Amino acid sequence: MSPSTLITGIGELTTNDDELGQLGAGGPVALVLADGLVAWVGPAGAAPAADVAVDVAGRAVLPGWVDSHTHLVFAGDRTAEFGARMAGEPYRAGGIAVTVEATRAASDDELTATLRRHVAEAAAQGTTCLETKTGYGLTVADEARAARLAAAEVDEVTFLGAHLVPPGADADEYVELVCGPMLEAVAPYVRWADVFCETGAFDADQSRAVLTAAAKHGLGLRVHGNQLGTGPGVALAVELGAASVDHCTYLSDADVAALAGSDTVATLLPACDLSTRQPLPDARRLLDAGATVALASNCNPGSSYTSSMAFCVATAVLQMRMSVAEAVRAATWGGARALRRELGASAGSGDGGGAGGGDGAVGVLRPGARADVHVLDAPSVTHLAYRPGVPLTHAVWRAGLRLH
Repeated sequence: MSPSTLITGIGELTTNDDELGQLGAGGPVALVLADGLVAWVGPAGAAPAADVAVDVAGRAVLPGWVDSHTHLVFAGDRTAEFGARMAGEPYRAGGIAVTVEATRAASDDELTATLRRHVAEAAAQGTTCLETKTGYGLTVADEARAARLAAAEVDEVTFLGAHLVPPGADADEYVELVCGPMLEAVAPYVRWADVFCETGAFDADQSRAVLTAAAKHGLGLRVHGNQLGTGPGVALAVELGAASVDHCTYLSDADVAALAGSDTVATLLPACDLSTRQPLPDARRLLDAGATVALASNCNPGSSYTSSMAFCVATAVLQMRMSVAEAVRAATWGGARALRRELGASAGSGDGGGAGGGDGAVGVLRPGARADVHVLDAPSVTHLAYRPGVPLTHAVWRAGLRLH
């Protein structure tokens, strides 16, 4: 058993729990972490004893960020592409091929080192639950390798063999490969399957084939959709019961209504839209319609090379008309919902749950949830948008272990 920890002197505690709400208005509050879980929440003066006590001196505490969309198994550099975009060149999905070539040529050790570096970088900024995708291999062996390496380092792995049709390949033949041998090879390492349903990548029929095959293998579904223009991505995601559809930059009224009437999360990736000079998603429209919204970094070398969830939150507040509370919830509970982890540990995720019968939920701070805690060097989460660009992470615990 690991030592228990009392985090006391919390000035503002965002729990994301409907019953607990936001605590601290009546005086300092506290958390007790034990065996990887939150064991107790309440007034600081009534806190039980623990092996270790940490007084955060009035700072704000929130759940660790849940980054539900990244692409971290890669090699190479696309600085030139970024520079060209900033000089006026439009973003095209085909730039993925540059990373594919470099990733195929890299060794396992090189890919793992890059992956670990980015995971550590994210954790130092408060990210405690992380999803990442394959998709820079696009051969059976390379996709299986990416899945295997990712599964050893992150919470959730998504198969994205349908990221791009490799140069020189026939699209329909490649889809057959993705749905057959490639899916079989990656299945032991992944819980999700994704498809880039977009002009220049995969059309509706091809995307449906990939998602249907993945569902038959018992994988959960995700969709890259509606990034470069209106299209079938959102409708397909909702129809097939996908956990999330990500990007959602261009939405019709029918798309918004479909999301609002479904369990599919609209995951918005504002750092990507800034980097590609696309319009920012209309978060206010989605929220007002009743859709569930998540924020994620989309950290990748081509279109969104940032691991900063705080940057995404600040952008959502300052430019996308989200309140601070909405943006923080979207970057914590919303991401957990997109990964179906807001109610407890996912099958095969490897590190939820724990002693005492807890459920190991992430994105929330209540008894039984995984002890993922983010302490800000500020008295309120409002400072995330009030002081954009300022590093505000003071301390981080993941599953009860202090990382920072």
